[in-house]
Amino acid sequence: MKQKILIFLAAVLTIVVFSAESFARVEWDVQQKLKMDTPPVDVAVSTDGKWIFVLNDSGNILIYSSKGKLEDKMSVGSHVDQIRVGPKDNLLLLSSRKNKTVEVLAIDFIHKINISGSPFKGPVDAPVVIAVFSDFQ
Repeated sequence: MKQKILIFLAAVLTIVVFSAESFARVEWDVQQKLKMDTPPVDVAVSTDGKWIFVLNDSGNILIYSSKGKLEDKMSVGSHVDQIRVGPKDNLLLLSSRKNKTVEVLAIDFIHKINISGSPFKGPVDAPVVIAVFSDFQ
């Protein structure tokens, strides 16, 4: 009987010792803070991590770079209460509980290319510029 009690106490002691050490320590550090004029409602991050989309209570989606710089703003309406990134980075899913809808929004990022000083043919103030990179093979 004493042997059973000693085995039971050893088992309990083992469980107590190992369970006390089973909690992991977590260290954390705030990498950046996005300061906004209006309260955020929802946040989504592109799958490649390049863009942070913040839906605010004014019905705007604020688009931040991964470095925290505000790049652009889109007005989607105050009925939208949730955003998600779609299966591709250029799709945003906007849901509205009020309207019982989900909108699939395709977005494209327009990048400006500095062509000043580049050779050109035609009028200087042409509305379209075609850049040909002929030195690449």
